[in-house]
Amino acid sequence: MSINPEQLRYSKEHEWLTDPADGTSTVGITSHAADALGDVVFVQLPEVGATVAAGESCGELESTKSVSELYAPVSGEVTEVNQDVVDDPSLVNSSPFEGGWLFKVKVSDEGADLLTAAEYDAFIAA
Repeated sequence: MSINPEQLRYSKEHEWLTDPADGTSTVGITSHAADALGDVVFVQLPEVGATVAAGESCGELESTKSVSELYAPVSGEVTEVNQDVVDDPSLVNSSPFEGGWLFKVKVSDEGADLLTAAEYDAFIAA
């Protein structure tokens, strides 16, 4: 059984995103990525108003083990960042699909590489 919520879509860089309600998607990293990173201690997110491009780096997550790039799963304009995660990066580990979301983006292009939960499960199992 998947621990990845079925209603979300996923990137091969281990980000998740919601279906774009009113054109805007919420983005975060998967629990698989959070577990692999270890304890997240610092989060650098794109600024509100910044344009992100699918597949390109738009921030970083620093853990007690390493620094990892954050990739935009879609292209668009950042409309909101989760200040709670900036203030308490451990939310990425404790609540990756709820309180640990990272930013919201007004989607201009979804790209072609997004996976369903089942496809993502198969990808991380390979």
